Amino acid sequence: MSGTFAGRVGAPMPAEGSLAFRVLHGDVRAAARLMRLIDDALPEAEVALRALFPHTGRAQLVGITGNPGAGKSTLVDRIVALLRKQGKTVGVLAVDPTSPFTGGAILGDRIRMQDHALDPGVFIRSLATRGQLGGLSRATSDCARVLDAMGKDVVLIETVGVGQDEVEVCKLAHTTVVVVVPGLGDDVQAIKAGILEVADVFAVNKSDREGSDRTVRDLRHMLELNHIVADGQIEWEIPIVKTVAAKDEGVELLWGQISKHYDSLRAGPGLMKRETARARSELVEILRERLLHVALTRLRQRGGELDELATRVARREVDPYGIADAATNSPDLR
Repeated sequence: MSGTFAGRVGAPMPAEGSLAFRVLHGDVRAAARLMRLIDDALPEAEVALRALFPHTGRAQLVGITGNPGAGKSTLVDRIVALLRKQGKTVGVLAVDPTSPFTGGAILGDRIRMQDHALDPGVFIRSLATRGQLGGLSRATSDCARVLDAMGKDVVLIETVGVGQDEVEVCKLAHTTVVVVVPGLGDDVQAIKAGILEVADVFAVNKSDREGSDRTVRDLRHMLELNHIVADGQIEWEIPIVKTVAAKDEGVELLWGQISKHYDSLRAGPGLMKRETARARSELVEILRERLLHVALTRLRQRGGELDELATRVARREVDPYGIADAATNSPDLR
């Protein structure tokens, strides 16, 4: 089918017994180890990812985002159950918040999804939002690639809540589901956060609460002039689906809309365009990481540790622009 990816034809197999080889053959421990290497930004991860790359491009990537407390984890749990009933294998990347002080993460989604813990057709991984070179989107993208290489049919990427990180994660997905709940009274703030720009499907969760019909009506009003054309070919009007994830209500209808959107992308050039946008974003992240590494290395070689230079800037002894020049051009740090 046009727009479908299935890995590169004739791609070389990784060396037998290697980490990449084991991941391609569905080895759960190998996948977990590689994701740990990715999360720690260790160089061994890149070796395996390079070997896996030609064998990826098969999984359907779905981003799930929305306000904290909207029930995203419960909704993901119910979607996983539905997909398993359909015979599909699933990977879940749950992005958990990180303490800005200790760097520790809650990493609670694996606890909330224990019903699937022993299912060999489901792989759940929590990722912390701790700052690292390359950023959240890089680690998430690489881990999604590992799940893709494992042969997972669907990869669900659940984020911590609407914000900059979520916009970055949405760049990775073929379809982005924005989960909202009635009664929060922050519809205007949601618009300001750019939800309309990232949503392919809206889910009004906890719709058994008072005010759910109003929430749906408000969303429809906001969307009435926002009919989305799927990459110039197929008109896509963003659907709004009412769900009660805790009662497993509306989940099948929601997945039906997600599938419909994905099919609309595959029917034309839309899937390739989204993959290209994802590749561009990823390439920029890799370039940013490597150029920053080169710049910091140059500064150290010229006797300038980052903290020391920051202190000198704070004392107004040097300006940050001159230091940046020194890292990229001039050898003089004085």
